[in-house]
Order: sequence, then structure tokens, then C-alpha cells
Amino acid sequence: MTLADPIIVVPYDPIWALEFQEIGARMRQSLGDRATRIDHIGSSAIAGLAAKPVIDIQISVRALEPVNVYQQPLESLGYVYRAGNGERTKRYFREGTGMRRTHIHVREEGSFGEQFALLFRDYVRAMPNEASYYEEAKLRLMELYRDDRERYVDEKEPYIWDIMRRASSWSQETGWRPGISDM
Repeated sequence: MTLADPIIVVPYDPIWALEFQEIGARMRQSLGDRATRIDHIGSSAIAGLAAKPVIDIQISVRALEPVNVYQQPLESLGYVYRAGNGERTKRYFREGTGMRRTHIHVREEGSFGEQFALLFRDYVRAMPNEASYYEEAKLRLMELYRDDRERYVDEKEPYIWDIMRRASSWSQETGWRPGISDM
């Protein structure tokens, strides 16, 4: 339990989209064609949805290795590589000291993880009832596990998978494919 970093979910702030545009443009300039996509993902990417005030960015690359291909450009912008991240299908970076809270998820283009994040975002954007369902769950879980980030994340997972079951059907019905990259 980490009392210094409680879970805080706040009402949607339209400034998040503008912040992503600014951050994403700097990333695009630094990474060039090393990044096949740069997308705003997570709850802050869904207009109207309450979220933790964190800008989640997914950078799609042709291959996760070698890391230095994208690590050096991201570090030149002040981001810190978190080599200890246990998720083997992505590389994770965070903001440096004094920077805006940003989580950077580097995933291989076409991978399950990359597609999952984009489908979840696009489906919840398209379905206001799903956004409400997810928001209610997050607010309830924040109240229960405000000081236990790991438990909050664990308890949120069934809601995400519940939404993704419906998103999968929706993707088949609509022929969903990721749109063009945000950056």
C-alpha cells in the first residue's frame, strides 16, 4: 500500500487531448519513422470519461528489440525507461522529474496488446453506455482502494474484460480496424 500516491479519478478534462497533441508531436519529431503509430490511449483519451489525470501514450514499433532504437529518442525528451516492467510484450517509460505525469507503452505493431488498447479506446468512445459503466466502476473502486494501487488495478480488470467481450463482437459487426495514427 502506498499512501503517498493515492488513486485519484477526476472528471474528464479537455486539456488532456491538447496535452497529448503537444507531447505526441515532440515524440513524433524525435522518433520519426521508428514509430509506426503514436496514439493517445487509456481513459484520458475518451472524451467525457472520468480518469486518473495521466496521459497514456502507445507507441507502436516494428520490433521491441533493440530497445535503444526508441529509448534514446524518448530519453532525449526527458522520459525514463522502466526496464523492470514485468510485462514482456511492451516496453514502459515514465515522465522524468518535474514533467507532466505520462505513461508510455511501447508495443510491437500488430501485436495483441497494441490492438487491445486501440479497440478498447475506440469502442468506449463509440458507446457512451460503456463509458458510463466503466466510469462508475472506476469511481467505486477508487473509493474502496484509493491507497492500494495494485488492488485497484486488479479489481478493475474484470470490468475491462467485460467491456472487451462486447468490443470484440462490435469489432466483428462493424469491421473495426484501427484508424490512422493520432500522430
